[in-house]
Amino acid sequence: MFKQNVGPLDRVLRVVVGLVLLAGFFVFPESPYRWVLLIGLIPLITGLVSVCPIYAALGMSTCPADKR
Repeated sequence: MFKQNVGPLDRVLRVVVGLVLLAGFFVFPESPYRWVLLIGLIPLITGLVSVCPIYAALGMSTCPADKR
């Protein structure tokens, strides 16, 4: 489908940031802006599937396989 363009370090950082943001959604149930923390789904999903549409649109890649 899509070519992998997210490298291993980038993947780990995206998953960690995504999980932290999503944890904030559940930790702060009284906050009126807690729904903003759902943006953590984006880095989590892109980290899990190793594909970033923004990187693809810009022609970027952090995947070591592409840097031959």
